[in-house]
Amino acid sequence: MTIPYLKMDGIAKSFPGVQALKNVTFEASQGEILALVGANGAGKSTLMNVLGGNIEPNSGKIYINGKEVRISSPSDAAANGIAFVHQEMAMLPTMSIADTMYISSFPYKHGLIDYKTIYQRCRVVLKRLGCNFDPRERIRNISPGDQQMVEIGRALLHDPQIIIFDEPTSSLTSREKEHLFEVIRTLKQEGSVIIYISHFLDEVFSLCDRVMVLRNGETAGGGLVSEYTNRDIVKMMIGEKEIDTYYERSEHRAGEEIMRVKGIYRSGVINDISFSLRKGEVVGLWGQLGSGRTEVARALVGLDPIDGGTISIKMGDQMMPVKQSETKKYIGMITENRREEGLLLPMSVCNNMSLANLTNLTKKKPFSSVIDSKLENSETDKYVKRMDIKISSQAQRVETLSGGNQQKVIIGRWLQKNPPIYIMDEPTRGLDVGAKADIRRIISDLAEQGAGILVISSEIEEIMSVSDRYLVMKRGSIVAEFGSNASKEDLVATATGAASKKE
Repeated sequence: MTIPYLKMDGIAKSFPGVQALKNVTFEASQGEILALVGANGAGKSTLMNVLGGNIEPNSGKIYINGKEVRISSPSDAAANGIAFVHQEMAMLPTMSIADTMYISSFPYKHGLIDYKTIYQRCRVVLKRLGCNFDPRERIRNISPGDQQMVEIGRALLHDPQIIIFDEPTSSLTSREKEHLFEVIRTLKQEGSVIIYISHFLDEVFSLCDRVMVLRNGETAGGGLVSEYTNRDIVKMMIGEKEIDTYYERSEHRAGEEIMRVKGIYRSGVINDISFSLRKGEVVGLWGQLGSGRTEVARALVGLDPIDGGTISIKMGDQMMPVKQSETKKYIGMITENRREEGLLLPMSVCNNMSLANLTNLTKKKPFSSVIDSKLENSETDKYVKRMDIKISSQAQRVETLSGGNQQKVIIGRWLQKNPPIYIMDEPTRGLDVGAKADIRRIISDLAEQGAGILVISSEIEEIMSVSDRYLVMKRGSIVAEFGSNASKEDLVATATGAASKKE
């Protein structure tokens, strides 16, 4: 019987009030890509942080190449040939590629940093990844996909045998993603152990050999990817009773027109954007990366200027033109980059959820205004419960929450204000299947309550799971509109230019 190169046996870890891992065991062999999947809070990160030396388990053993090893720190992990490619790339944009790759391990010669060796080694490693960067180039001057290659290059500097990839494609284009997959397949052929963490099950099926599923800190199942369907894996991730809800698509009954956009444009960015949105309706805005989806959303809420066109919103019985600078009074905007644009990460859940509603939470005094803390706490508690946000307390810093719970905090902020219109840009990006299902339910509930919702997503399946109508964008223009009976092929063909169809 072949001994697995890596084995984690009976790993358990608890935190105050939480059993994060419960007797988890798994194995991985050289020349294999193992997918590690599970809902937020399933224990994936905790398990990999144990392997990476960031967390010590309460019990359990780790074996590498048949020998038991003790990993108590990241340096222990590195010494045992383990490298971690993180989802959130820790890079300073003003640093060079070479400095970024060697930040924790500069070689010295005669008391000075040996840049000759650094540049030579960087070129060798980057060439292995199919990259021809100048190591002296600044990080800010290369694309997110190229930055990902630098992150992988940093991991490969010390020739690791075990490489953990944590959600590596979340900010990549299709072409950059395929390049990454080619690199990972090459590493597999060279005999590396690859552990691939992803919320994108299509990536699991196209890239990985085996899959291991965690749920609530325990092993829920696993085996050869070829033996499972998408639905099988989702069922293991979220449980039998939730599976039908995950795949359920809600139909919404649209009411009267609530927003009308006519001919808005910005030279070189978006062209003649016209559409309407009705109460109780979810409209999906879809197109390839760079098609102008996000630019339309930002224009509608006044974040980016427009050169012309009108935005009208229903007020009383009439549609009234609204200045671009005033539209944000009527629209709740969930931005695509929640960590940088949607949240104040060091602040509490309560403070973050109150940001859009401060006027209504303020007690007016003769010479000052102060937040009514009792009302603020009451409102926060109301929406935390309504959306089932998992927190230890309202004072918990929002940066410590999972991606799904962070997204719910942003949506809860706008629910407090209760605008008639919502624009949700990539509302499920980077979330696991359980969190995605939660966000879908929230969108459906808002539509049922009469809100008009514009949803933008790069994941066509997400758009099709919530939308009543589809607007397809290409090169800054809306090129087609489809009803709910449209197929995935209709949307893709239109966005890529393989077809021209309008209903």
